[in-house]
Amino acid sequence: MSYTFRGLSAVSVVICLAGAAPAFAADEQSADDSFTVVEAAPVSAPSTSTFALAASERAIAPIAPDASRADDEPASAITVSGSATLTSDYRFRGVSQTDEGLAVQGGITISHESGFYVGAWGSNLAGWGTFGGTNTELDLIAGFAFPVGEGTLDTGVVWYMYPSGADTTDFAELYAKLSGDIGPLSLTAGVAYAPNQEALGKVFLTGAAAAAGLPDDPGDKEDNLYLSGDVVYGIADTPISLKAHLGYSDGNAGLGPNGTSIAPTGTYFDWSLGADVSPIEGLTLSVAYIDTDISAAESAYLLPNFSKLAGGQIADATVVFSVTASF
Repeated sequence: MSYTFRGLSAVSVVICLAGAAPAFAADEQSADDSFTVVEAAPVSAPSTSTFALAASERAIAPIAPDASRADDEPASAITVSGSATLTSDYRFRGVSQTDEGLAVQGGITISHESGFYVGAWGSNLAGWGTFGGTNTELDLIAGFAFPVGEGTLDTGVVWYMYPSGADTTDFAELYAKLSGDIGPLSLTAGVAYAPNQEALGKVFLTGAAAAAGLPDDPGDKEDNLYLSGDVVYGIADTPISLKAHLGYSDGNAGLGPNGTSIAPTGTYFDWSLGADVSPIEGLTLSVAYIDTDISAAESAYLLPNFSKLAGGQIADATVVFSVTASF
C-alpha cells in the first residue's frame, strides 16, 4: 500500500498568472498552490488574496487595520484574521486531495502593521492526497507584505506538514506574489518554488513500482516550480466577484517516497473560472469550474496511484462549491 500526495486549491484559494501554494500559502493560502476551491483555496497559497486561497494555495491574507475606527481610537499594531470553509472538493493546483469528496478547512493569520505575518491553515485529506496518520494537512506560513509602486509584494515561506503521517512527507516552499488593481480588476502574479527536498524526490518511476515498494531511486531529491496568475472582477454595486486563475507546474514527473508527486506528470497547466457572492459581511458563497490539461494517457503510468480509490481521474474537470465564514 502506498500513500500519495498533492498534485497548493477547491473553492477557497488559488494562485495567479506567473506561477499557485500551500502553500503559498496556502491558499488560503490553497493554497495549492489551488479559489477558495480550496487553492483555495487554499489561502492559493500562503498569504494570498482570498481568491488565491481557493484552489491551490491556502493561507489567509494579512488584513489591514480597520480604517473606519474613530480617529481618537488608537489602532492596534497587530491584527488577527481567520476563516472556516466547507467545500465540496479540496483541489490543490487542480488535483483533488480529498478523493473528490468534502473537506473542512480553516486558518488563522496574525499580522503586524509592519507587514510581517504568520499563520496556519489546515484541511482534512482522503484518497490519493493522504499520508496516513491523521489524514490532515497543516500549513505553517510566515511572510512579509509591503507596497511596491501602486501594488503590493508579498513574500514568504510555507511549511507543508502531514501530522503523524508517513516518513519524508513534509517540505518547504518559498513564494512571492505581486498584486494590484487596474480599474475594476484585481490582478495577482505569483511564483512558488520548493528547493530540492527528499519529499519531492522521484523515488518511484511508476505506480507499479510504488505499489510493490521497490524504489527506482531511493533518497532522490527534486525541486518544484509553480507559476500562477489570477484576475478578480468585482461587479459594481453588487456582492458578486468573478474570478479566473491560470497555473503552471514544473516538477517531479514520477512518484515521491510515499508514492506521490506535487507535479505528478512533470509539467501541466491548471485553470479555473468562478464567482463569489457575499450576501452579508463575513460570509462568502463560492462556485468554481476547475480543470487541468493532464490526460488519462499521461497519468496512466502512475496507476494505481494518482486516481480515486474507486477508480477514475482526480485531475479532471469539476465544479466545486464552498461556503466560507471569515473574521
